[in-house]
Formats: sequence, C-alpha cells, structure tokens
Amino acid sequence: MQKKEIIEIAAKVSEGTATTEEMAIYIGHIDSFIREYPEWESLNIGAKQAIQAELRSDIYAQINNGQLKLHSFKLWPRIAIAAAIVLVFFGAGLFYFNLNNKQKQPDQLAYKNDIAPGKVGATLTLASGEKIKLADAVNGEIATETGIRVSKTTDGQLVYQIEGNTNGDHQINTLSTAKGETYVLILPDQSKVWLNAASSLTYSASLNERGKRRVRLEGEGYFEITKDKAHPFVVESKGQEVEVLGTHFNVNAYNDGSAIATTLLEGSVKVTSKTNASKIIKPGEQALNNGQSIVVDKVDIEKITAWKDGGFDLSGKNLKTAMQEISRWYDVEVIYDLSVPDELEAGGWIFRNSKLSAVLKLIESSGQVHFKIEGRKIYVSK
Repeated sequence: MQKKEIIEIAAKVSEGTATTEEMAIYIGHIDSFIREYPEWESLNIGAKQAIQAELRSDIYAQINNGQLKLHSFKLWPRIAIAAAIVLVFFGAGLFYFNLNNKQKQPDQLAYKNDIAPGKVGATLTLASGEKIKLADAVNGEIATETGIRVSKTTDGQLVYQIEGNTNGDHQINTLSTAKGETYVLILPDQSKVWLNAASSLTYSASLNERGKRRVRLEGEGYFEITKDKAHPFVVESKGQEVEVLGTHFNVNAYNDGSAIATTLLEGSVKVTSKTNASKIIKPGEQALNNGQSIVVDKVDIEKITAWKDGGFDLSGKNLKTAMQEISRWYDVEVIYDLSVPDELEAGGWIFRNSKLSAVLKLIESSGQVHFKIEGRKIYVSK
C-alpha cells in the first residue's frame, strides 16, 4: 500500500469517518509497522497504546453492544485524538511506511475472485436424529423434547430451557458449525458457549450426566460457565478433560492441531490428559496438551480470543497455523509452493467480517509471501 493511501486512511480515522474495512486495514498496518520499526516503542506519546489497546477495546465494546455498523465507524473522541497523533507522524514523514521499497505490489488479478467471510450459522441435531439448519429456522421455539424447550433468538443464539420434569439426561443433542460458520449456545444452566468454524458440541439436553455438567467439544469453543459447586462442568475433547466450577476459558482442539490448547481468562480450571497427567492453570495461562504431557505458559489472552470478539489476531502467529484458521473461516483450501518455509510468521489484526482479499493483503504486506485466489483455493508462494 502506498504512503499516500495510508495517510488518507489515517485522516479518515482521526475524523471518525473511516469505514469498517478502512479501520481493519489501518489497525493491521499499525501492527505491521510496529513489528517492522521497533523505534516506535521509544516515542513517549502514548499513541501506540491507544491504537493497540484502547482503540481495539472500544471496537470490541461496540461489537458486543451491537453498535458497530457494516459501513460506518464512529470513534470516541479520545481515540480520534490518538489517531490524529499518528496521522501527524505519518504526514510529517517521520515514518515512511511504504512497503514498495521492500516488495513489488501484488498482482491485482490475484484477487479478482474474492471470497466473502463466514457468517452466523450452525446445524442442530436432536436426539431423534432430526437436523435443523439454524440459519434457515425462524426465530422462536424450534424444537421440544421431554421437559426441554429449544429456541432461536433474534440475535442468532440457541437457548435451552428446562420446563418441569425432564428425562433429558439421555437425550443427546449436537450443535455443529461447518467451515465458514459460527454460533452461540446458551445451555440450560445459563452457561454460554461460542463455537468457532468447523466445530461441534455434544451434550445431553438437560446438561446433566452422572451428576456433572458434561459436554464434548470438537474444534474450538469459548466457554462462560455459570457457577455451580455441586455440579462441576466438564469439557471433553480428544481424550482431554477440562473441569471447572464456574469460569471463562477457551479450548482449541482441532484435529489438525499438534496439541489441545486450553486458555484461562478467569477463575481456575483443571486440565487432565488421557494419560491422567493433570495441571491446574490460572488466569492468563495456557495448557498445551500433546497427548503425552501438559505444558503451561503465560499467553496474550486477546490473541487467543480474537475470533470470538470478531477478529483475526495474527501477530507473531506461525503463517501456516494462521492459514488453517483463515481456511476454516472462509471455507477455502490452502496450497503451498515448495518455496514457502514452515517457520514464517503472519502478522497484524483485522476484522473477521473482512473479505478474504483484505486478510491476505494484510499478511502479504510483510513481503514474505504472495497469494493468489482461484475458486476456493489459495495458492501461497514466496
């Protein structure tokens, strides 16, 4: 992207007139710029902190409150001021952010067949075997089983309610998302689960299984569990068990991953492997279970939960790992040229409601790789 285009977008950001796509590009380039020019850290103006933390926090707040519109973005005053500071530095030429000095511009033909992002959608499979496509189902009650009522809300959530006596312990339901889908589920105990693309959650309709609240996860889910000391909540995935009484955590257990990643936001959880190795993790920690051992490390929570908050946070992420995430959300196949090494990193932050080309351009701006879209295939080369 040319320096002039960056300045124009920064000006719109400072004025509060930037579109959602322009905001996504802006944030992504700020991330890439900081990574490329570490001297940015030494400037005591607070602009980096405002862009990296405060701005992003406000974006998340507006997304969660349903205030963020597709084609407009209104910045709060303190954020506009911070963006204006960045604009001054761009405009003054202190930072010459012109990646053309390092790479050729991507061929415009590479993106002629663009792909739209994923959407809210899932399939509910009832104990009877009936399958309900939630994207097509009308709002309101969509199913009833003995003592259980299942409803779809106007904002695209699936809600279970227990009414009177129930034999739901043996009524097994599964909520599954395909590639390019995501959905939110509210269980009978009011616990809330976000399902990422290409994932599934299996559970009894009453949520009770031998005195515990037990679910089985394939893929990735974010959990906000209602406290109930008498009935621990257990998440099973690929032989691992995560047991909690009430807390917020994320589990990534895709079959194409090298390990199950359990990340804790608050409270505490116990992670047990299929070999009976176990660890108790604290907020800000992640347990990586490779099937043989469990390793616990501190992690950046925002990076892990960006998908749930509507974004891709690719900073410092292995390129091929990032492309797995992208392929699931856009339902595409990724094909690598032999020249692409395994150790490359992606970078930047961008909204998940961006078109595929915007995400690929962000990664491509590092100059390390090039992309070409043909149908639903992405070709990656050096």
